Amino acid sequence: MIRFNRLSRVDLHVTDLARSRSFYEQIVALQPVATGDDAVASFRCSDDFVSVRLLPGKSAGLRSAAWELQDAAQFEPLEQTLQASMTPYESISQGECASLRIERGLRARDPNNGVTLEFFTLAAPRQTYVFSPSTAKIMHLGHVVFATPKYQETVGYFEKVLNFARSDAVENSITFMRSFPNPFHHGIGIAHGDTPHFHHLNFMVSDIDDVGRLHTRLKKGQVPIVYGPGRHPISTSIFLYFLDPDGMTLEYSFGMETFPEEGAREPRLLPRVPEWSDSWGSVPEPRFGKGGVL
Repeated sequence: MIRFNRLSRVDLHVTDLARSRSFYEQIVALQPVATGDDAVASFRCSDDFVSVRLLPGKSAGLRSAAWELQDAAQFEPLEQTLQASMTPYESISQGECASLRIERGLRARDPNNGVTLEFFTLAAPRQTYVFSPSTAKIMHLGHVVFATPKYQETVGYFEKVLNFARSDAVENSITFMRSFPNPFHHGIGIAHGDTPHFHHLNFMVSDIDDVGRLHTRLKKGQVPIVYGPGRHPISTSIFLYFLDPDGMTLEYSFGMETFPEEGAREPRLLPRVPEWSDSWGSVPEPRFGKGGVL
């Protein structure tokens, strides 16, 4: 049984690195991190060395998502299950581990969608790095969501192969899962889509006022707001979704249901009705969750 700490880093392709670098610092309120590589824009929003990396690409989208393992003992069951499921994987090189400040890492490719997944342990204690909020008190990355026509197969893969725990699902629409034993309602969402694509990336804040301040910041900067503000009754989170310069959807959220490691409630299968999406009654725009490839 593989045990995780949390979603720790997401890499995104962007079409204009300078434009996106400014947006993620000034609007999303991430802290720039100097890594010595000017071809990559690196940011921190937690006590991780790097939380988000932006890399230039012809098309914008999700490049990879990385989860921190609880300890080095998790590599053995991880490799066993990757081999048993015929999942292609490789060790992350020592040089790349050093640049990411990780001790050891594996890079795998989800066989259903080709999404790159990384798993690692830290090279230094968490208190080595400190996120210094300038505009918003972001706690850490919350979750990443992508859509796929291989919906059931992908949910089964994360649940049965990677030991993610199912929290809730909306019938034939989206499944929310947590990287066990992480307590938050979901660290990944897998949506049903006609084509595989990136859906959104979430940042959890520790102060509800930061959601309100973001709303003001987006309005002043004429940044498209595509959903909210509202409250997801399925996870209890207050949310606000907006678009980055490439049209990829980002989210600020405050609050979320948590689960104990033992004795957690059973996952629910909920009807696909608007009330489960937003109890405040807002309606998503057509661009919500549509920008970005895998």
